[in-house]
Amino acid sequence: MTALTRTLRAAAAALVTVTLTAAAPGGRALTGSEPCPEIAAFTCSYLTVPLDRSGQRPGTLRLRVAVADNADAPRGVLMVLSGGPGQPGPALVPRIAQRLSYLLTDYRMVMIDQRGTGAGAIDCPRLQAEVGFSDITPPSATAVRECAELLGDDRHHYTTADTVADLDDLRRALGVSRWTLDGVSYGSFVAAQYGLTHPRRVSRMVLDSVVPQDDPDALYLDSLRRAGWVLRTACREQQCGYDPAAELATVVRHHDNGVGVLDLLVIASIVDPKLTGATFYPVLALLHQAAQGDVEPLNAAIEELRYGSPTPPTELSVGLHVATLCADLRSTPWGSSAAPVRFRDEAITRALDKISPAEAWPFEPRTAVEQGIIASCRHWPVSRPNPRPPYSRLTMPILLLSGDRDLSTPLEWAREQAARTPHGRLVVIPGMGHSVQGRNATGDQAVAEFLTPPFAPRSPLPSRS
Repeated sequence: MTALTRTLRAAAAALVTVTLTAAAPGGRALTGSEPCPEIAAFTCSYLTVPLDRSGQRPGTLRLRVAVADNADAPRGVLMVLSGGPGQPGPALVPRIAQRLSYLLTDYRMVMIDQRGTGAGAIDCPRLQAEVGFSDITPPSATAVRECAELLGDDRHHYTTADTVADLDDLRRALGVSRWTLDGVSYGSFVAAQYGLTHPRRVSRMVLDSVVPQDDPDALYLDSLRRAGWVLRTACREQQCGYDPAAELATVVRHHDNGVGVLDLLVIASIVDPKLTGATFYPVLALLHQAAQGDVEPLNAAIEELRYGSPTPPTELSVGLHVATLCADLRSTPWGSSAAPVRFRDEAITRALDKISPAEAWPFEPRTAVEQGIIASCRHWPVSRPNPRPPYSRLTMPILLLSGDRDLSTPLEWAREQAARTPHGRLVVIPGMGHSVQGRNATGDQAVAEFLTPPFAPRSPLPSRS
């Protein structure tokens, strides 16, 4: 395995998605409480929730919860939700607590294994082996169908709306009436869906590396286009003396590796946009080498990223990832997951015909329909779509964070969400990629100022006459 792919895989697997929360009386009880082995001063328990919230199918899910022991935290509960979708919760407490250490005197931190993750992770062995931690790697149709068969009718009950309902059960079990939400990447979508469902239960919200509330463009066109700007900016900073966007366009057209190159660039933007001290180095060097005629090092890096050390489902459940994304997305060429599978290929062909070369440049238009999200969901069987939340606008104070080099959740998505958020403030971090909190001083300062403002002075008691 090359040094590049070892670094990309290890660092990408270490990244998480964050969401902050708090709860109210009268909910389901937490059971099996004991000190968490992962970190001191946290108690681990279990929340039991129904598999099917309509009551039509029997069964329950046992979700592990980690709660900080500082129950008297002055600003209430900070519920940290892992992302993906597919990552666990309590197992990530040590890492997240370190990243958010500047908040943990003021807040009581909580994490949960969302349904289908952690100890109860959905395990689809073939799909897990083919995809690992990537959104971009396309799985085989066989792996997708096999996973759906393993889940059976249970696949209908892993939408984000199901997770939102679990979170509100947890809020009630914790005995709090309102909480603060902070979500990174998919966690920002969960946070927004919760806020649109239970607006009176949210005090404040941080959305980091934003997924828009109505779900993003499943064709990834914003990321395809932004890649050119990111590469040119990186090259200008390094004074490389060539046009990397034009070279990328040449490479993917001559060597039919657009999806793999996109995968490398997205993972590089997740890991660290200034890898080894130079922005997007050595991906830039690999592209330049390929443009000069030696494509083997680039393709070897793509293969190592795709088929290197496996990611276990307890770290990221690809089965849950696909089940949730395919149910949540309504922006696919065929619409929602209620669309019959037999019509989807034709819908993809029509969508591809409508994409002009300029819309996808420096990639080819077909990269948009060959990447992993479309490649997975085109074969996922008809499923219950994620229901729309009851409200259409987030009305609480919201801080939005975006790195301008992020190719996983591009800046355009954050701008889209900010434009429809009346009490939102967007902070763009130059030179930063995906997942800002705990990795950038400017972002941390913005979060600290937003989540720990000075307490308002109390009005003096009237004097007795």
